[in-house]
Amino acid sequence: MEKRLRIDLIAAARPNFMKIAPLFHALREEPWCNLRLVHTGQHYDHNMSDTFFKDLNLPPPDLHLGVGSGSHAEQTARVMLAYAQACTGTRPDLIVVVGDVNSTLACALVGAKVCIPVAHLEAGLRSNDRTMPEEINRLATDTIADILWTPSPDADENLAREGVATAKITRVGNIMIDSYELMRDLIQASGMRRSLGLEGKDYGVVTLHRPSNVDVPVLLGKLVGQLVKISEKIPIIFPVHPRTRKNLERFDLWQQLTVAPGIQVIEPLGYVDFMNLVCGARLTVTDSGGVQEETTYLGIPCLTLRDTTERPITVTQGTNRLVTADNLLPAINDILAGHWPRGRKPGLWDGSTAARVVADITKRMKIPQPAVVQDDRNSNVSGKRMFSNI
Repeated sequence: MEKRLRIDLIAAARPNFMKIAPLFHALREEPWCNLRLVHTGQHYDHNMSDTFFKDLNLPPPDLHLGVGSGSHAEQTARVMLAYAQACTGTRPDLIVVVGDVNSTLACALVGAKVCIPVAHLEAGLRSNDRTMPEEINRLATDTIADILWTPSPDADENLAREGVATAKITRVGNIMIDSYELMRDLIQASGMRRSLGLEGKDYGVVTLHRPSNVDVPVLLGKLVGQLVKISEKIPIIFPVHPRTRKNLERFDLWQQLTVAPGIQVIEPLGYVDFMNLVCGARLTVTDSGGVQEETTYLGIPCLTLRDTTERPITVTQGTNRLVTADNLLPAINDILAGHWPRGRKPGLWDGSTAARVVADITKRMKIPQPAVVQDDRNSNVSGKRMFSNI
């Protein structure tokens, strides 16, 4: 081969790290790939960033943009400025963005403006709630991306309704499941459940961080009250997100939560320790997208504190249900009484998504790769599209 393909793999926030890890490891093994790992620095707290690189066996990033916190506009603008400069210095042949955070959109915009092909991993997800910044990021990124790797049929259908050309779309499955399978042995070996005295016991895991749940004093207070009541029925483990803790303290709710005998409030966890908790849980309460997917894969009841979800397949096929603060406790009672659907694993949620992504790249870029076989029965694209500038 005359030259190696330069691929930038963009990471920004905790969910990104879990999604890029399997693809990073798969691409690093390819002789045709010159891979650059780019960390935008959107999450800069050690427990929300560096720990995930360690857990997922990722090396230090090749490029750290260090954008830090700020408003959505500030973060997006800072990432664009920093990443545009990085692309001027070393121009990639392909930019891979994942998920729906501000850095996803920012780096996609940079690629579109300077005519570098952009691939979006986890494309096509829609909550149809444009009050969520993540929904705007998804819509805009999918509009300008050149390759759209989707996790499920509903994502394909969303893109088709929006008029996206079929040739851009390849269904590859759920990369989050690859991360779980990649780390399964370490997750099982983690002593987190044992260290918290939970081994062999029923308990629930709670995660909350979305502004719609934690930024409104009345609603956050109602949720805390519900969690206290739930903890009287089943012990609760609550790894508290920095944003959530800040608001719990600001709204004078921290003590009410921490004095409840059935609630263990702990610091945010790395992926391995967190999944060790989830794997042994009787149930989860969350507003996170990733937890909805992981619990569906593991067959664990999940209560999602949102009006909508961009992952409806976790509801239609899986163990996830959308709830409000008002009906959270009755839903918990249903789970404890055994009245909850077992669900099933959606198609292509099998730990082989990264391999399908690599195969799609080799087909689109016409890279000889006889060792990788793509199952065209699981793909809705011919794979013959080629970028003229590569």
